[in-house]
Amino acid sequence: MKPTKEELALAVDLAEWESMRAHLQRDGLIVVAGELDLAEAGFHVAADDAAAIQGWIDAGKLAKPSIEQIAAWNAAKGKKFRMLIISPYILIQEQQ
Repeated sequence: MKPTKEELALAVDLAEWESMRAHLQRDGLIVVAGELDLAEAGFHVAADDAAAIQGWIDAGKLAKPSIEQIAAWNAAKGKKFRMLIISPYILIQEQQ
């Protein structure tokens, strides 16, 4: 059974960049743009909603971390993210 958006909203957590580096190494991180609701994005990923996911990818709102982002996060000590686990992925949003 797929989780509801409400269940996913309760599962959103905070994590520091250092704790997510292992997920980067296994290519498991997905960056969600700040204007998207993290729980809603997770809901569509969990439901394998290809149309919504492709639309967000095409709009630049869902992507793998870029080399530039990774370099900036490595340089920012204590950088925090909102994160949501949708196995096998970790969806992340930068904390402002």
